[in-house]
Amino acid sequence: MRTELKRPRGTQDILAPESWRVEQLRRLAFDTARQFGFDPLETPAFEQSAVFLKVGESTDVVQHERYAFTDVGGVSLTLRPEGTAAVARAYVENGLYNAPQPVRLFYWAPMFRRERPQALRYRQHTQFGAEMFGVEDPAADAEVMLLSTRVVSLAGLTDPVIRVNSLGCHQCRPAYRQALVAYYRDREPSICQDCRVRLEQNPLRLLDCKVDVEARAGAPDIADYWCTACRAHLDRLMELVLLAGGIIRRDSRLVRGFDYYSRTVFEVGHPQLGDATALFGGGRYDGLVESLDGPNTPGVGFGIGVERLLSALGGRLPVYSVAGCYVAHQPGYETEAFALAERLRQQGLVCYSDVMGRSLKAQIRDAGRRAGAAVIVGSEAVGPGEVMVRNLATGEQEAMAGDPLAIAAWYNRKFGTNSTAVVR
Repeated sequence: MRTELKRPRGTQDILAPESWRVEQLRRLAFDTARQFGFDPLETPAFEQSAVFLKVGESTDVVQHERYAFTDVGGVSLTLRPEGTAAVARAYVENGLYNAPQPVRLFYWAPMFRRERPQALRYRQHTQFGAEMFGVEDPAADAEVMLLSTRVVSLAGLTDPVIRVNSLGCHQCRPAYRQALVAYYRDREPSICQDCRVRLEQNPLRLLDCKVDVEARAGAPDIADYWCTACRAHLDRLMELVLLAGGIIRRDSRLVRGFDYYSRTVFEVGHPQLGDATALFGGGRYDGLVESLDGPNTPGVGFGIGVERLLSALGGRLPVYSVAGCYVAHQPGYETEAFALAERLRQQGLVCYSDVMGRSLKAQIRDAGRRAGAAVIVGSEAVGPGEVMVRNLATGEQEAMAGDPLAIAAWYNRKFGTNSTAVVR
């Protein structure tokens, strides 16, 4: 069947078995976040545009890549392009600053950016992120870094590398900004057009340029401008991560794409992907909550692009599905088979049944594609009230009473409770 109705450019349909891989990563991320004491949070898919304009008006995501619209009430709304601002808004609106601090929150949600589609850059992508509010101690930075790298390691990319830098604070950053602008002013005729814009709007982003590599290499190092508190913060952070067994090193040219970052910024990669490839990043944003009309509250967090991480993992994250059983039947036993399948589900088993009126031979063939065991109702080789149970991997079979409890017990003996199978 041909149709002109196709998915929007820059989006994707995620089908099995890849959809199972996404679900496995989601469960892994949720379980890991729970181990670190973080609570799940869901925010709306769209926010008032002011939420994002307040925290990042000079960034590409806010300037050029927002899906923004005005509703019938005249309110300007934006589909969520990133998670941190929305979580910070929820922190303020729900009065979480009155709760015991720190507040640890995590999310798994779709993000929307109208950027030029390319490999692993989608106009709708999924992000797993975590944010910690209410503590400025470097232990908070270390904790969110360890949470993020634990997810990556458990998924299959062991020994991820954290690259970290400090953007300074409101006391020491202005002097560095002035030195950086002066350095690039002397080179303005030779730098790219994007950097000329950054020079006026967001000078720190000059260090993020992939074109003017030579200019970036000679730029002043912000470490020469750190105040005592900023230097001590970064030193202590790196000490804690190393103490926990993490791999961390300073990158003097590392910045992040959003305006709200202060002090700590970091990116996580893996040696097999090359030094230039960042899986994801995050950092500290001590002024973000205040910019959203909340109290002066420190915060730190990260966001992982799920699609990018899954691509980097390749086959390292096996795709599992519950093996389950398949209730097949001889002609004339449709009702009995249908009822038995439902009663087996009530015993906690994943259970398939034929709903297409196929022959027993076709049902067994279908069972071989979907399940670990077959339960055959109406087999001529069994007595009244009995069924034939078959291990589809070995072909071993036996007759037994058609009682759901007995069948479930047999299945769990053969396959184990909550047994899984790798989907190839």
